[in-house]
This record gives sequence, structure tokens and C-alpha cells, in this order.
Amino acid sequence: MDAAADPVYDPWSPEFVADPYPAYAGLRAAGRAHWHGPTRQWLIPHHEDVSALLRDRRLGRTYTHRFTHEEFGQEAPDAAYEPFHTLNDHGLLDLEGADHSRIRRLVSKAFTPRTVEDLAPTVRRLAADLVGGLVAAGGGDLQAAVAEPLPVAVIAEMLGVPEGDEERARLRPWSAAICGMFELNPSEETARRAVAASVEFSGYLRELIARRRKEPGDDLISSLIAVEELTEQEMISTCVLLLNAGHEATVNTTVNGWWTLLREGVRPDPEKLSTAVEELLRYDTPLQMFERWVLDDIEIGGHTLPRGSEVALLLGSANRDPARFGPTADTLDLTRADNPHITFGAGIHYCLGAPLARLELTAVFGELLRQAPGLRLAAEPVRKPGYVIRGFEELLVEL
Repeated sequence: MDAAADPVYDPWSPEFVADPYPAYAGLRAAGRAHWHGPTRQWLIPHHEDVSALLRDRRLGRTYTHRFTHEEFGQEAPDAAYEPFHTLNDHGLLDLEGADHSRIRRLVSKAFTPRTVEDLAPTVRRLAADLVGGLVAAGGGDLQAAVAEPLPVAVIAEMLGVPEGDEERARLRPWSAAICGMFELNPSEETARRAVAASVEFSGYLRELIARRRKEPGDDLISSLIAVEELTEQEMISTCVLLLNAGHEATVNTTVNGWWTLLREGVRPDPEKLSTAVEELLRYDTPLQMFERWVLDDIEIGGHTLPRGSEVALLLGSANRDPARFGPTADTLDLTRADNPHITFGAGIHYCLGAPLARLELTAVFGELLRQAPGLRLAAEPVRKPGYVIRGFEELLVEL
């Protein structure tokens, strides 16, 4: 068993977070599976393995559908964090088995090609208005002015959060606080913020669900109420997950992507924007790692990963693997045609909102290219300290 196979893999180091890709290359060269003591995880860096394990039912996002905490050799979550775990454990991301299949079948109706197509005019109008505001101001923080408001507004529209509700402005802060728990070994303060956000967000959604029971609308919450196959907690957890997962990839791909374009001094061809968006999703992956529990012993690269252990599927490494992307894997190629990146996952947990994210990204990149052709950096951006969700504190630009 390898001990910290590559010493530069340090997810708490600012230097690593700023550029994890050399460390990934070292991990790939050293083997297929590496035990990392500080995180107590098996690191899986190769595209072929990550792609296969995302689909392998011997691994799971949770284990509680098959084992108790004691049977699995794990401690039960701290009771003080119960509001977060209740919220998280009833959402698609952490469900397995029959409950996952049932809820995914119901929620997938909201993300059909027809539904996304119907949203396209709204998405394009919002993107044009937000970029227009940034241009009128002569620049500013691309993240706060464009990248964040667009997907949050779209998800709020889908859920039926009224425009007049003051809670619309709290959706992004609530989401950010909850998503802090997906980082490695979150601090007590991070957990406290996540619990508070879970309580507040859940309370608001209970009120909104009650309103929609009396006055149904043309929105996702009304649709979920109508099918009568979800508990109230499952509805709440589903809505929170749709907000969290429904905008994080768009926000961070927009900001990471423009930082890359501005740093490299290149621009996508507006006629081939979809291809460029796929490459930006691959090149600087917004979610660097998925965690999975080993439910049954599994062998990878000569190592037995025992039941009860945890696996870190390194999406950022897989998306830069020369074995799949060739000698230009570390090169930004906005015309890359063969691009089987796994940014949106794979298997039963493949991101339901991927088509919507692609629509939003294409719209916002297109509007920035059209309205702000002279866009440039106004200051060197600072990375957020989190490793798993890869993003910046802000991206200051000028025209």
C-alpha cells in the first residue's frame, strides 16, 4: 500500500489548490490507486478507473441503505449537525437504491430536452441583461454581476420562488454555506453555518410548499406536490439539491473559464461555442473530486480496497489523463472534438441538470463575447481555499 503516493498532493495547501494538475500527473504516473493517510481515502487518478467506478454499484454515495454505522465501522454523525444531515440525506446526491430511483424518475421530468428548450429564451434574456449591466458599469466582478445571478435566477424560476420574495437574495448564500460541508474535513464553523443555512432554507421551502398546495403554479414545486409520491422532506431536499448542484458548476465554469481565456489570451469561435464550453468544463474541472464508500471489497491496480473504506475519484485528474485525451491533455484546445470529460459524473448519479448547465454556459459566454469583446483582467484573482469545489473569490474585469 502506497503512503501518500505523491507528497505534493495536499488538498489543504494553497499552492496545491491553485494548481493541482502537476500533483495529479505524479499520481497517475505512480499507479492506479494510492492510500492517502491525511484524508484516509484511496485516491483514484486515471480516467478509465474513475469513469468505471462512478458506474460501479460496489461503491455508493452512502452506505446506510445496506449497513448501520456500526456495521460499516463508522461513527454516527454528530447530533448537533442533524439539520444538515436530514436535508442532505434525503436528496438525490446521497441516496442509493430504490429511493434514489424513485426520486430521480420524478425529478428527471423537469429536465427533459423539451423543458430545457422552453427555458432557452429566458436564459438568453437573463444572460444578455446581466452582461449588459456589467458593460454599462464599465466592468466589475464578473462572478457577482453575471456568473452567480444567472443560474440562481433560472433555478428560482423553475422552483417557483416569487421574484418579490426577499429570500431570492439568500439562495446563493444558503447554498454556499451548505456546500461548505462537501469540502474535506470541514471546520466547526463551516458546520455551524451549514446547519444554520439548512434550518433557514428548509423553513422557507416549507412555507413555499404550503403556499403551492393552496395555489399551484406552473413550477417544479407544484409538479412535485401533484405526483404525491414524495414526502415533504424529500421535496425540500430535492429543491435544495437542485439549487446547489444547479448553479455551482455554471458559476465556477464561467469564472474559471474566463480566467483561463484571459490568462491564455484566446477567445472561442462564437460559431463553435458548444465545443469550447465542453473544453472549459474539462480543462479546469469545477468539481475536482467525488467521494464514494466501498460497499464490497474491490481490487484496483493490485490493491484491495476493503469494504468500509472511502474512495476519492479525482475528476480533475481524470479530465487531464493523457491515456484518454492524448499528449495535449494539459493543453487548452477550444476546438477539441473528442472530449469525453466526466465533469458531470457518470452512472446513476450523472448530473440531471447537465443540459441546463450547458445552455446557461453557452448563453453567458456568447453574450460576453458579443457585448464585451475587449474584456480583460482588472486584478489577479484569489482562489477560494476549498479544494473540492474549485472557484475564485471574485473575478474583477474591465472593458
